[in-house]
Amino acid sequence: MEIFGGFMVMMSILSFFMAVVWFVMPFVVFAIKGKLDRTLDVLTDVEKRMAKLEARMEILQSQQNVGAPKPREDAPATAGSEQPPLPLA
Repeated sequence: MEIFGGFMVMMSILSFFMAVVWFVMPFVVFAIKGKLDRTLDVLTDVEKRMAKLEARMEILQSQQNVGAPKPREDAPATAGSEQPPLPLA
């Protein structure tokens, strides 16, 4: 009978811990879900901002390419340098 009593005490302690876990676990799961939803919202906002920045960069690059002076066709090409050659006189 003493073995049965000890077994019942162990089972009651184990069931108490299981009940605590059973009641606490939904709060943990929903807290993680809330943080994940918030992270996804922030990531979506960051993605939209990055798309706007990329669009602006493309516009600026196209404006720079349009406004850049075109090299003359009759001028000799200088290999390896972007600067025009110095005058000799």
